[in-house]
Formats: sequence, structure tokens, C-alpha cells
Amino acid sequence: MKNKLGIFVVCLFCQFALGQNATRKSLHGQVVNTSLSIESGYVMNINANTRTFIGSGGLFDILAQPKDTLLFSGMAFQSKKIVLSEKDCAQILLVVPLDLINNQLKEVVVRKDLKVKSLGVGSQSIVDMQFEDDKQSTAKNTAMYSDQTIKYGTDFVRIFKDVKKLLKKKDNVKEEEISDIAFVTYVKDNFKPDFFTKTLGLEQDEVELFLMYCSNDPESKRHVNPDQKFELIDFLINKNKEFQKSNVHQK
Repeated sequence: MKNKLGIFVVCLFCQFALGQNATRKSLHGQVVNTSLSIESGYVMNINANTRTFIGSGGLFDILAQPKDTLLFSGMAFQSKKIVLSEKDCAQILLVVPLDLINNQLKEVVVRKDLKVKSLGVGSQSIVDMQFEDDKQSTAKNTAMYSDQTIKYGTDFVRIFKDVKKLLKKKDNVKEEEISDIAFVTYVKDNFKPDFFTKTLGLEQDEVELFLMYCSNDPESKRHVNPDQKFELIDFLINKNKEFQKSNVHQK
């Protein structure tokens, strides 16, 4: 009796999953940039847990439906996230403009109505005044960069703390929102490349897509803190297990 019940539950789940995918239709799209032809990258449907490659001319095909969230990632352009509308799904060819990678992040969106401009390299060096001798005595972490500095880019944690102090002074503000790009940049700047390619087993061109996938989980924003290093590592490892289960569709 128990075996029959178990088979029935499995069949019911499979029918439900097939029913969900049956409502999705093939979405034809193209990623474009005004100055460069995009010929590679990934498109991932988070809701369907599927992903596909961006081919020649920036063209791609993926099963989707309205309200699905698509992630776009590649080596040459900045990652992007869009939520599909009825109009998007009804188009013959969905055109998605993408920006080329900019090594210097101009600003970090901490709240929808509040933007914090990044500090310049010159002002950062004046504030830090860190001597080379101090670095020699700093304990090293095999996965993450030193707690005292960020190897490349702006110290986003410092910005978040400063903004949090300002927000606490406002009665109507409860907590800040950290943007997807801020989370991705923070993780990339604080982890060594080997952590993604060797520990997590990701391909180099999958790293950005994986981090965008992680940033879509609200839990990710809770670990952008120097005191949450090991919690962040655990979070990334668990999300990688989910990410690896996503189906890759070859055109």
C-alpha cells in the first residue's frame, strides 16, 4: 500500500512539473550592443531552472512564460536580469540590449531611492593609509582575500556600513537593499578565482551567471559582511548544488 502511495505521489509531481513546462513556449531573442557584436554567453530562466547558450549574432532560444526571470551573462558584457512581461513573450524576436563590461563600478544601488557614489582611488588611499609591514602580519585565508583590503575595486562593505548609519537616523527606514551588482562585485573581489573553478567546479564563463543566480536569492544579501565569511562560503556551496542541476539546452 505504501509503495502504491509513493508511486502515486511521484507521478503527481511529474504531472505537475510537466504541466508547468507545458505552459512555457519557445522564446526567440537576441542580445545586442551598439559597439560590439555579442557571439557568446548564457541565458538562464530561474523559474524553469534551465539555461541556454547565446549563439552567433547574439541569438538565443529558451522556454519561457510571462513573469519568468531571465539572467544574461557573458565574458564581454555586464550581467543583466529581466522579468518577462506579456508583451515580451508575444514578440517575434525579443531584443535585449546589454552593456559592455566596465572594470570600474561607478555607483552602488543600496536602496531603490538612494544611490551611493563610489570613492575614487585617490581618496581611498588617503583614508586607508595602510603600510606594507601591516600586510605581512595579516592572517591569510586560502579562499578569500584579506579582511583588511579588497584587492580590486571599491570597499563596498565600508560603503554599506556608512549608509546603514545614515539610514538608522531615519524613523521610516527599516533596512537597506543591496543591489545584485553589488553582491556579485563583492564576492568576486573577496574570493580567489580558484574558489569558483576548482572548489565549486565552475567553468570560467559560468562564474558571472552563477553569482547572478545567487544574488537573486534574498538570502545572499545577508552575507555581505566581513563577519559572515564562512556563512557566505556555505551559502555559495549550497547554491552551486542547485545551479548544477539546471538543464543546459544546446541549440
